[in-house]
Amino acid sequence: MRGITRRTALAVTAGAVAAPALNTAPAAAAGTTTHTSEGRRAAPGPHPVLRTDLVTRVTPRNNWLVTAVVLQYAHRIDLRGVVVPPSAFQVKATVGGQTAARTVTRVYSGTTAEVDDRSHPGRPGDRLIIELDPNDPNARAAGTDPLPLDRAYSVTQVADVHAQDGEPVLKAGPFASRNDGVITPLVDDFTAGSFTDSTGFELDFRLYRPAGFVRDPRTRTRYPLVVTLHGGGEVADNNMTQLTSNRIAVTFAEPERQRRNPAFVLAPQIPLPRPMDGPDGTDWTDTRVQGALIELIDTFVREHTRSVDTSRLYLVGLSSGGRGIYSLLVKRPAMFAAALPTAGWGDPATMDRITHIPIWADHSIDDPVVPYREGRFGKPGTWTLMNALETAGARVSRGEWANDLPKAQFEARSRELLRQARATRSHTLFTSYTPGTTPVNPHLSWAQTYENDVVIDWLFEQSR
Repeated sequence: MRGITRRTALAVTAGAVAAPALNTAPAAAAGTTTHTSEGRRAAPGPHPVLRTDLVTRVTPRNNWLVTAVVLQYAHRIDLRGVVVPPSAFQVKATVGGQTAARTVTRVYSGTTAEVDDRSHPGRPGDRLIIELDPNDPNARAAGTDPLPLDRAYSVTQVADVHAQDGEPVLKAGPFASRNDGVITPLVDDFTAGSFTDSTGFELDFRLYRPAGFVRDPRTRTRYPLVVTLHGGGEVADNNMTQLTSNRIAVTFAEPERQRRNPAFVLAPQIPLPRPMDGPDGTDWTDTRVQGALIELIDTFVREHTRSVDTSRLYLVGLSSGGRGIYSLLVKRPAMFAAALPTAGWGDPATMDRITHIPIWADHSIDDPVVPYREGRFGKPGTWTLMNALETAGARVSRGEWANDLPKAQFEARSRELLRQARATRSHTLFTSYTPGTTPVNPHLSWAQTYENDVVIDWLFEQSR
């Protein structure tokens, strides 16, 4: 797995180290030919495997999963229209001391180590992508901490693959390849670092830099800053699960989102042993954590004064991260342009201080972990906070719909709520999810929040 350096100011994540895997077939016999990646002809049939990598994906509801194994061959593979049967390859995973098969769903060639989501995937190349069923019980890439996945997977070709004319393209062999690397798209684009505040308290963080800034750090272009606050389940010392346990920070690094709204994305992580001395026993309201977080944001903005648009600082967070948002906005009411708190709770007596800040909140009505009305640790939930904002003078636009609607329908409902808000000049929006419609667990109301282009577009429209 790519190394994560702890206790460094801005440690760039290292690339996976190339190490040859065991060849799955003998070298080609003298005098035979096939096509190499340079266009020369090289031996048909057996090709040496040079490298094996896992490809993982951070999903909205099922967290971090291993979704493919990629074999890199010494030569270009041209399947010439042949569909490789999944049964030609066997994949086994050793996770938590248990070895079990993974289900192969699709196999195709390509030029890069990435999954092709098209209905007819693949192109001639030196990689073979073996997609795996994300619903396999052993598909997870992490528990509380990332699982040790280096060399945890084995791949064996158990049947020959032939072209339509019967010529062998890939021959089966007796040897298995084990993975050396783990590739996590988007997550791998975040650098790892840490920040020690003026009191000596340390917060690890991950940082995504927009491509324009990477190309020219002296650019005069100023980018928004999105600060993401993870939930209570991601408190750890790994500087990873704040990215991989829920799709929050990574959604803002998606290529399409960065094309539309290039931005810095800062994802801090609360360390262990978990500090819980806040006013209501919550990590993000802990005095030490909140002080370090504010100082981290202030320092980052100061160090990037030419590149950060200080009128467009955004807070997004889920569960205890939502609680952190309500607390932080009150402490710094002139700092942030907008916020997206999901399944949060807070102090209604302080809502009068933040009526001017655009907020789009959401919460499942049947949330058992952070109750919709009652909240947690004696502080009320989102429903009560929205009422308090309204009492304090904010116009609150409310909508309720199912949390399991298809994306298009979900966004259509969000678009209609936004239209109503604009018609009444409201910048406080509140989405409630009908009981029984939030998949997996009613607390996980955020599964569609950060996939919702209507909401994210609205966020980036806000400016102080």
